[in-house]
Amino acid sequence: MDDEPHVPDLDEYYSYEYSVNESNACEMGNYFVFYTHLTTVVYTLAFLLSLLGNNLVLCILFKYENLTSLTNVFILNLCVSDLVFSCMLPFWAVDQSFGWIFGEFLCKATNTVFSIGYYSGVFFLTLMTILRYLAVVNPLSTLRSQTQCCGFLVSLVVWTVSILVVVPEMIHTTVQETLEGGKTCDYADWKWKKVDIYQRNVLFLFSFGVILFCYFKILIILLRARSRRKHRTVKLILIIVVAFFLSWAPYNILSLLITFPSPTCQYQKDSNLAFHISRKIAFSHCCLNPVLYVFVGVKFKRHLSRLCNQYLPCGNSKVTRPRICSQDKFHYEDASVY
Repeated sequence: MDDEPHVPDLDEYYSYEYSVNESNACEMGNYFVFYTHLTTVVYTLAFLLSLLGNNLVLCILFKYENLTSLTNVFILNLCVSDLVFSCMLPFWAVDQSFGWIFGEFLCKATNTVFSIGYYSGVFFLTLMTILRYLAVVNPLSTLRSQTQCCGFLVSLVVWTVSILVVVPEMIHTTVQETLEGGKTCDYADWKWKKVDIYQRNVLFLFSFGVILFCYFKILIILLRARSRRKHRTVKLILIIVVAFFLSWAPYNILSLLITFPSPTCQYQKDSNLAFHISRKIAFSHCCLNPVLYVFVGVKFKRHLSRLCNQYLPCGNSKVTRPRICSQDKFHYEDASVY
């Protein structure tokens, strides 16, 4: 009995990894070659750009900004989330080309760290939106005086919750043999993979609902106000949140749809191709926030210009001024990179 070949469970054929990593009745053909090369290029570029952009944001935050502001604390943590997420991309690029060659420990560690980066990013974006909502709805609240003691505690809670959420993933992911003789890092039980997919979608939709409610209320209030500063602050956070949800929504939706049986072979091919393209977009999001800061954040562009003038050989050192934001440093609405 031990020598009998393994016959995969029916559910395995609908795994969102299965159709590109395994040979089944519905062959992906040239899709597999296209997917492999695209994965290597996209993940490598996303990793390098995220490393450069997010470290630059961290440098600007520590050098020029007031880190007693909750908004800046959340931006700092969001950068860390993106860096944690992006540092796992090289592992997936190698895995796509050569299979999983890193062993059991790194299989569990990579999946765990990867998911922690994702969940912490969702939580911090949600908290940033709630913070903007509170600041706009009640600008005279005691929020300003509480930022120093709350920033660290809130961040600690978010990271702790993100770690606890991925404990099942850490336990149930393992290195497995594929039907082609290679190795892959995935869930040992397809049922736990479905639990993971449903959990991601539920938390994603919950965060989206909270953010939608907050911005609906914010929009009503801002239509009555004339403060350009408030408009500018809300604008950047709105763009960051919209970019995140547009990047991750197709991936989460398609990952959910692929858990259901495919009616036809062509449908399975198309849905899997769409899923893997959406995953490239979602996983590349980790390098997008620094770009948004540059194009939308007024204060960030000013700080970046000062940094270039100070350190680059082509910069004009005479242009660099003493901290131009020092007078505004402790104003709540100005205490961010907006």
